Amino acid sequence: MTPSAPAQTAAPVPSDAFDIRRVSGALGAEVRGIDLDDLSDAQFDRIHELLLEHLVLFFPDQERLTPEGHIAFGRRFGEVEVHPFLPKLEGHPEITVIQPDKGGKADEWHIDVSFSPSPPIASILHLIDTPSAGGDTMWSNQYRAYETLSEPFKEMLEGLTAVHVLKIPPVVEMSAEHPVVRVHPVTGRKSLYVTRMWTSHIPQLTRQESDAVLQHLFEHSEQPAFTLRYRWDPHTVALWDNRVTQHIAINDYQEHRRGQRVTVNGDLPSSDTPPRPEYRRKGDERYYPRRINAKVGY
Repeated sequence: MTPSAPAQTAAPVPSDAFDIRRVSGALGAEVRGIDLDDLSDAQFDRIHELLLEHLVLFFPDQERLTPEGHIAFGRRFGEVEVHPFLPKLEGHPEITVIQPDKGGKADEWHIDVSFSPSPPIASILHLIDTPSAGGDTMWSNQYRAYETLSEPFKEMLEGLTAVHVLKIPPVVEMSAEHPVVRVHPVTGRKSLYVTRMWTSHIPQLTRQESDAVLQHLFEHSEQPAFTLRYRWDPHTVALWDNRVTQHIAINDYQEHRRGQRVTVNGDLPSSDTPPRPEYRRKGDERYYPRRINAKVGY
């Protein structure tokens, strides 16, 4: 009698094995098969690796995510911010309520809170209610934006800084100065770090030179080849690396849209090149460094 072969058992599925699907050629991936309200350490470590690789991660079907779980997920990355201006979820000051139909649509390319001396390293947005059409969000890969510049232009940018300004007349003004080209503290890669919404000027250049350089960098960094556009389903969570991406919420809808965001406090944007001296105006030369993106009145 021939002995029967031993029964085959399926190999255990690792707890950090997810279904990962890229969203675009430039950046972004969807991650399925995970419950963000109940993460193991191995699962979080894998998410962190994926974030560094794809820059933006989307987690569909997160109906079970509680405010407490949302905050706990953010705290795995670092200290969670309490935003100084935006409305908060009752009982959870760490969660900002994003409700654009009540004003404040972020429909211009921006880096979150880059006007802070230590801008956030990451944001985690749980979009709860979505319009039937429209309301997509786009992100742009600022590694690629930098890496596709010509070598002479890269050399010109070394040592330049940019001033980022929030101005809400008549009482609120915050500003910070950061390298135009920053180095990611984990990957060591360089990226552009200027943004159409907040960047005012490059203090090492004349105002006219600054306007021209910034306008070129804004348009260059927003090219479709560097971007993704994501169509939201209710209860999708997005996590993005705020150090190397910009984003914009497309303002093409009238229906209700509501989300809850946790933001992870930042680091100090740094460069591997010391800043150059600031421009000194000559004689009675007119110079307007505080105008935001050359708009009249600043």
